[in-house]
Amino acid sequence: MTEHAGFDWDDRYLLGYNAMDDTHREFVSLVDALLTVEDAQLAAALDAFAAHAEAHFEQENRWMDVNGFPARDCHVDEHAKVLASVREVQQLLAEGKVEVVRELAVALKDWFPGHADYMDSALALWMVKRSHGGAPLVFRRESAKSS
Repeated sequence: MTEHAGFDWDDRYLLGYNAMDDTHREFVSLVDALLTVEDAQLAAALDAFAAHAEAHFEQENRWMDVNGFPARDCHVDEHAKVLASVREVQQLLAEGKVEVVRELAVALKDWFPGHADYMDSALALWMVKRSHGGAPLVFRRESAKSS
């Protein structure tokens, strides 16, 4: 197995909508597993991520539908592209191509911060404004400073 850096949760990913923040913590944890588990556990880790991604994206898609989110279409399209990539990688892994799973995990690690910052934060803001009449309040811990 090639060594890969993991993916740690960072409070900069917090959006102020607890259900979304909790789902995002799980997303980060599952991508971390894809980056760090032994090859023998990779299929199980990929299946766990795929199940999470389907439920995660369906939940957000439902929130967009219920709340009349204006930027719904491009957000849903991005979810669909990620799921299509996951399904393709599941097939490639079944053919014995292990490293493609690590490549997917690196791509997800790179993709997630921007998706959360732009698309998910807009959805969180939209839902909180509709339900509470204001913007979400987010408390973030300072990252640990290196000595």
